[in-house]
Amino acid sequence: MTPAARVQAAIELLDRIAAGQAAEQALTSWGRAARYAGSKDRAAVRDLVFDALRCWRSSAALGGGDTGRARLLGLLRLREEDPAAIFTGQGHAPAPLDEDELAAGQPPQGAAALDLPDWLALRFLDSLGPAAEATALALRSRANVFLRVNLLRATPESALARLAEDGIRAAPHDLSPTALRVTEGARGIMRCGAYLDGLVELQDAASQAVVDLLPLEPGMRVLDYCAGGGGKALAMAARMQGGPVVAHDAAPKRMVDLPARAARAGADVRIAAKPKGDFDLVLCDVPCSGSGAWRRAPEGKWRLTETRLAELCAIQSEILNQAAGCVAKGGVLAYATCSVLAEENAAQVSGFLDRSPGWTVEDQRQFLPESGGDGFFAAVLRRTAT
Repeated sequence: MTPAARVQAAIELLDRIAAGQAAEQALTSWGRAARYAGSKDRAAVRDLVFDALRCWRSSAALGGGDTGRARLLGLLRLREEDPAAIFTGQGHAPAPLDEDELAAGQPPQGAAALDLPDWLALRFLDSLGPAAEATALALRSRANVFLRVNLLRATPESALARLAEDGIRAAPHDLSPTALRVTEGARGIMRCGAYLDGLVELQDAASQAVVDLLPLEPGMRVLDYCAGGGGKALAMAARMQGGPVVAHDAAPKRMVDLPARAARAGADVRIAAKPKGDFDLVLCDVPCSGSGAWRRAPEGKWRLTETRLAELCAIQSEILNQAAGCVAKGGVLAYATCSVLAEENAAQVSGFLDRSPGWTVEDQRQFLPESGGDGFFAAVLRRTAT
């Protein structure tokens, strides 16, 4: 496919997404139908679609409309690329721009310049104050690819050397001592020896930093209450010289790959449908808006509603109540989200403390995407020993 043909494919996909189809579903169905598209073509089209989703409002403003065609025109203008070189009408390229399209478009203003819905722009300001604009703008760019060095199998130095053997370049990142930012060869990670042999795992640097905050020691009884795919459970097991860590999730299918991942990592992670007993540490990485990770899943920014946010906050409160009952006296309840919104973060901790006597905050941290990783929040709460 030519660069222009890739743009035309992205235009059609954006129209499907705007009509309500999920981005991943649209890309998958297109990939199956477009047998002529090679792996590089599919990757390039995917990048165009996700770049437009990250800049959904600003690209529409610059392109002078809300169609896929207008948004791709706006995206090219945002990149300071010449649209005339793409909109040629030759072969599978988009049709040439008419006079109205050439004249349309203006610089985005207000919330559109931040690529946020109006109501969310206000929530960002309320939650982040002076950092709101920088956070919103950071979410408009592509996310870094990070690896976590599995200390059960490697050191950062040996992992870097092994990655380099397969043409993957990376560098340490200051968010976590186990974090490596991939600078070259990211698409080959899951096929490389360092990954297949369990030396590294894909995990955002801020997600790793959340685990770094936890007071973990070998021999502790640890529960990952909302384990999902198990990234934090594996990281906790590595901190504990192998584990064990008990993993639980309300939707067990999310953990389907966890046993294989644990075996590859050399970690003792035990899945429990109904965790029993008192634990020294319980981590709740709760369902949330995902606002801190919208660089990776930008569609969520435009699908989120005030009603859904309120529903998520209610779920978070209930999970905190349930998980607190699993913590032994003197133990730790850790609360985490990949959100930058105050009602999902500090407000949830305050609400829990108000309704739950006998808990104190030992640590609380907000990681913002300007630091290189995703936006994450974490709080470490200690239950009184009596």
